Amino acid sequence: MPSNKCYYAPTAVLPSGWAEHVLITVDPAGWISDVQLGQKLDTAIVLNGVVLPGMSNVHSHAFQRAMAGMLERATGEKDSFWTWREGMYRFLEKLTPEDQEAIAAQLYVEMLKAGFTSVGEFHYLHHQANGKPYSDRSVASRHIINAAKIAGISITHLPVLYAFSGFGDKPPLATQKRFINNAEEILGMITALSDAYKDDKQVAIGLGLHSLRAVSLEMLQQSVQGMQKSHPHAPIHIHIAEQLQEINDCLAWSGERPVEWLFRHAQVDKHWCLVHATHMTEKEIRLLAQSGAVAGLCPTTEANLGDGLFNLPDYVREGGCFAIGSDSHISVSMIEELRLLEYGQRLLRQERNVLKFAEQPSVGAALYNMALKGGAQSLGRATGEIAIGKRADFIVLDSETPTLLGKKEDSIFDALIFAGNVNPIRHVIAGGKHVVKDFHHHDEEKIFTAYRETMKKKLL
Repeated sequence: MPSNKCYYAPTAVLPSGWAEHVLITVDPAGWISDVQLGQKLDTAIVLNGVVLPGMSNVHSHAFQRAMAGMLERATGEKDSFWTWREGMYRFLEKLTPEDQEAIAAQLYVEMLKAGFTSVGEFHYLHHQANGKPYSDRSVASRHIINAAKIAGISITHLPVLYAFSGFGDKPPLATQKRFINNAEEILGMITALSDAYKDDKQVAIGLGLHSLRAVSLEMLQQSVQGMQKSHPHAPIHIHIAEQLQEINDCLAWSGERPVEWLFRHAQVDKHWCLVHATHMTEKEIRLLAQSGAVAGLCPTTEANLGDGLFNLPDYVREGGCFAIGSDSHISVSMIEELRLLEYGQRLLRQERNVLKFAEQPSVGAALYNMALKGGAQSLGRATGEIAIGKRADFIVLDSETPTLLGKKEDSIFDALIFAGNVNPIRHVIAGGKHVVKDFHHHDEEKIFTAYRETMKKKLL
């Protein structure tokens, strides 16, 4: 029988705060079974450095990592999210499920090395290039989940319902044919995947709704009700209010803004994650904050696509919860997502240290800890804390990183996020397994070789 593992941390962040001489016991299934202070076992694995809970990446389109940097050339028109989307459609037509797996595995290695120990995969690339479903409708999802298992990252997989090209049930475009399912079909995929991975603690299944423009009211209600009936605590994610054109189109269609419309037609609660939610009124900010749902923010992608800036200060003042994701993976960096989340607000308001609280003056600590909480909630996972009963997901910072030298307690968070561009994450433990050791993923050469072979034949 496998035995427990013990990790010794000279310094770690626990739910009670900073602690020294921490002994973390992990059971064979990857759960923290004990946390004790003030002792060190000779048999314990010593984690030299500062130990923090691992971060959740709540919004990922894995295949888009392979096209990062390919669409940074100006076209003959005003470039926007919508012109970017056309390039994305051209790229994905070439991808097989096997290609998706190779790309996702490489991405997930990069995520782990960046401090992300769990991922929410918002997956809509379901079918063959001609739009015909595979004999197993969930085969592409299985390849994505397999990529997560190969890399060693825990995954909340979100098969996405996508049926229309615009508000008012407009027929899908020819370039969207690989995405299309109805509510019954997406629920069938979710059931098949839930049954297949019910005993795998590294895999959870939820529901993705692409956007209000891509589903009808009937489909939204049918899929949500079906999900809540079979899996009442499963996560439900949706893109919403990302672009001003989306706001205007929703107003023209319904007379309401997207967030306002969603709250009038769905029971949005703590199991929901509203991704982007960039453009909201004061009323919508209050609705989202008071619902208990999570705002899934992706600052590097939102900047790359020219989406705009989320109103973080007002949302947090209303008690709102947020998480971070790398979305299109133009960058795969926990640090950069958190940094840009704050820097965007500083540029907009022309002031410093925007996300601040009377009880927590450290902006870095506030950002990190709020994102931990929102990430765990939105992925439906017992993570975000080094505590008994939580998943053994934690990272170890290299104390010899120049920007961290001399920093103590919350100043470590501030230096981690706002000082320098050298990755200080030396070790990563995910699900109790030491997947990154001395900055090196245990299987990164093999995974990279498969990715490189895929990229040789997949050019935009």
